Amino acid sequence: MPADVIMPALGMAQETGTVLRWLKSDGDAVAKGEPLLEVETDKVTVEIEAPADGTLAAITAGEGVEVPVGTVVALVLAEGESAVSHAEKPVLVIERSHRRLASPKARRLAEEHGIDLGALTGSGPNGAVVAADVEAARVGPANGGGDALPVGSIWRVMAERTQRAWQEVPQFVLSRECDASRLLSWHAAVRRKPGCEDVSITDLLVKVSAEALRRHPRLTASWRDGALVAGAGINVGIAVATEDGLVVPVVHGADALALGEISARRRELVGAAYAARLRPEDVQGGIFTISNLGMYGVDAFQAIVNAPQAAILAVGRISERPAALQGELVVRPMLTLTASYDHRVADGARGAEFLDTLASLLEEPAGLVE
Repeated sequence: MPADVIMPALGMAQETGTVLRWLKSDGDAVAKGEPLLEVETDKVTVEIEAPADGTLAAITAGEGVEVPVGTVVALVLAEGESAVSHAEKPVLVIERSHRRLASPKARRLAEEHGIDLGALTGSGPNGAVVAADVEAARVGPANGGGDALPVGSIWRVMAERTQRAWQEVPQFVLSRECDASRLLSWHAAVRRKPGCEDVSITDLLVKVSAEALRRHPRLTASWRDGALVAGAGINVGIAVATEDGLVVPVVHGADALALGEISARRRELVGAAYAARLRPEDVQGGIFTISNLGMYGVDAFQAIVNAPQAAILAVGRISERPAALQGELVVRPMLTLTASYDHRVADGARGAEFLDTLASLLEEPAGLVE
């Protein structure tokens, strides 16, 4: 039976995806796991792999076409099969001949402000109109502005998502300073073990965050259509700043992984992110994000919740600072944790309890040391 090539859903709030580029043509032989096309979603640009060995056929969505998630965009035929024999199966063909190619956000903004999409020049993939194009048409050219700087699709998606999250998610922020002495000792001890030489502070943060989330399952949920929806597991995202923009690959089942496994998976994901080779499953299912800017000398910052997740942890650098210890002023390695929350999922008390657990585990990680 022919295998369907389907537009994936990489998040609960995703409704559509855009075909950026076909890497194979109709009639080409393909192997299972071989990249077939590049797709842009509201999260990231990913490659979709062949679901089976066979011949690619019945491509129904051309480059630049936006289609609903779950749509069959092509078939992979086994030897002796034909697309005709599969014709009764609902392969959706998207009619776009009289509709301007545009992102959902761009269509919504254009409708709100009475702007004709057909009159705009799109800066998105294959000339698609994106939200920035509609905003530019609405406000007019900036006084004294120069030429527009080149912006890639990942950056545009990141910009639209963060703007939407800032506007639509009621957020609050809590901060706390931690004594990182035990964390640094743990890090040094782990790196002395064979096979763990590359374990990073971020890997320790993933381990500690996964344990804190296990103890506070409310923070693994998300707010959707007026209700709380449970998360699919303790899957921790790591914010990665690439040349093209911010992406958030996910360490799935982080609470069940050993520290070495977390480290290996983190390195694999970050490498794929830098090489623009993340797979759909690499960015799916995240319920919490860690954004670490300590390596840039940042002491503390606030991050925007990565909707539909309920929280994001912003981590600054570890630096020596004065601190009070048993009534005396001492110098200790200190770390500032700043957590942003979706107020629809967690109130101030729940957010404070989670941050307290997180800080306590960082200051005394004895129960997590392997």
